[in-house]
Amino acid sequence: MANRLFAEALDELGLVTSYEEVCRDFIGLTMMRCVEIVERRLGRAVPDDFVERLQRRTFEAFRCELRAVRGVADALKRIEAQVCVASSGEHEKMRLTLGLTGLLPRFEGRLFSASEVERGKPHPDLFLHAAERMAVPPDRCAVVEDSLPGVLAARAAGMSVYGYAERSDAERLRSAGAIVFDDMARLPGLLAHPPAPAGLP
Repeated sequence: MANRLFAEALDELGLVTSYEEVCRDFIGLTMMRCVEIVERRLGRAVPDDFVERLQRRTFEAFRCELRAVRGVADALKRIEAQVCVASSGEHEKMRLTLGLTGLLPRFEGRLFSASEVERGKPHPDLFLHAAERMAVPPDRCAVVEDSLPGVLAARAAGMSVYGYAERSDAERLRSAGAIVFDDMARLPGLLAHPPAPAGLP
């Protein structure tokens, strides 16, 4: 939803961009970084209220249409390790989306945003910050990601990374070093028994 609306907003700015291009170029990045890229491509600044208007439209769509990823609630019940969210999004967005999908209680007090660190994904700062706050060494952490910048950030942090590819480019995630899967029902088993690199699905 967010990517579809972002593509529409870019079209309105005169930067014709498809949904597929938005997914390829912007997923996993902070909004600040997205705006930097957009302004470079446009050759001018976006309007002062661009981000505010886009966020308002996106949040309205979330309230009408947002649903949890298929199978994620059951997967979380089966994962015995501590879990947290480390997102490029702001806390307001995380709390809204997790609240609308009924997942917020599972992560309450364990939400970490790129706004808390100097550099967002693909840099490792956010994941290292989350690991520190969770008191878990990076090499004992597993990251679940659906974006290339996120996979690169996890790898840079020295963490194992699982690429959720139901709606992402599986080959891009795999080539960046992720263990790729496309069904959340598989995640608990993958975390409990990680496959060897040569046997990536």
